Amino acid sequence: MKILITGGAGFIGSAVCRYIIEHTDHKVVNLDALTYAADLTTLESISNSPRYKFVHADIRNAAQLDQAFSAHKPDCVMHLAAESHVDRSIDGPSVFLETNIFGTYNMLQASLKHWRTLDETKKAAFRFHHISTDEVYGTLGAEGLFVETTPYAPNSPYSASKASSDHLVRAWQETYGLPCVTSNCSNNYGPFQFPEKLIPVIILNALNSRPIPIYGNGQNIRDWLFVDDHARALYKVLTEGQIGESYNIGGNSEQKNLDVAHTICALMDQLRPRQDGTSYADLITFVEDRPGHDLRYAIDATKIKNELGWQPTETFETGLKKTVQWYLDNIDWCENIASGAYLERRGKKSA
Repeated sequence: MKILITGGAGFIGSAVCRYIIEHTDHKVVNLDALTYAADLTTLESISNSPRYKFVHADIRNAAQLDQAFSAHKPDCVMHLAAESHVDRSIDGPSVFLETNIFGTYNMLQASLKHWRTLDETKKAAFRFHHISTDEVYGTLGAEGLFVETTPYAPNSPYSASKASSDHLVRAWQETYGLPCVTSNCSNNYGPFQFPEKLIPVIILNALNSRPIPIYGNGQNIRDWLFVDDHARALYKVLTEGQIGESYNIGGNSEQKNLDVAHTICALMDQLRPRQDGTSYADLITFVEDRPGHDLRYAIDATKIKNELGWQPTETFETGLKKTVQWYLDNIDWCENIASGAYLERRGKKSA
């Protein structure tokens, strides 16, 4: 197959591109706008593959999408392109609506137009896989798990925009017959994650002896999913998932934010001790909680396990150790991101 992947230069998207090129015989067309969180160096290991192609295009631009579909004629679509940082959505929600809602609308329209041109065999095999988040479900109390039928109750501009996109995907299938499948994942972590998310922030602030900020009292709980496990799950959903179904993808690794910070600090005490002999945990600092901070997310991934045979291979302990070690071994990449040099190399000004 030729798989069109949107957002393939992002954290999760690049992991998916690498997985497909390295573990299958399929072709990948990576369509990415190269916004601030995209980095093509994450794809250097596959960039010379004859089965990989990069297209610089923006899902907010319908004409660019039509051109990409016409030129590359994909057999299926994996739609990952999105604005994804909750804090940024609180400070500036408009770009989240433009990208996550109207960008998804443009992708659905372009896919539908393309799908209608296919012969019956290719039309039957086509899939539009929409990748979403568990945050669309809102927040849990101390008990319970998100399942695929949990009612949507998004609490941030980011999660509301993703919930809207999920509903659009359902509507395009029900109304127009476009073959769609959706997945909703828990918090991802791993190598190459842009250093604005919790785990890389903790690691890099610790390395630079800066305060490690923890919102509120640090008791908010997230389920953590290693990004390579997620990439493998997404490929399973694309190739084996049933049309019209949604699949929750989780890591079976609920952790309080404060415990995540302490675990990372303890790992770094072992792997890169501070010169003064003190613990990195001394840098943990509680800061004002963010507005509408959901208390707990936790996913029941029984459906994807039973129906598609997927489950995570990394525990939080093994995945986190790999992640911390990767950042320690790739300080140059981190400095490249922090300085904005990665933007300058592709002709953009660092922001």
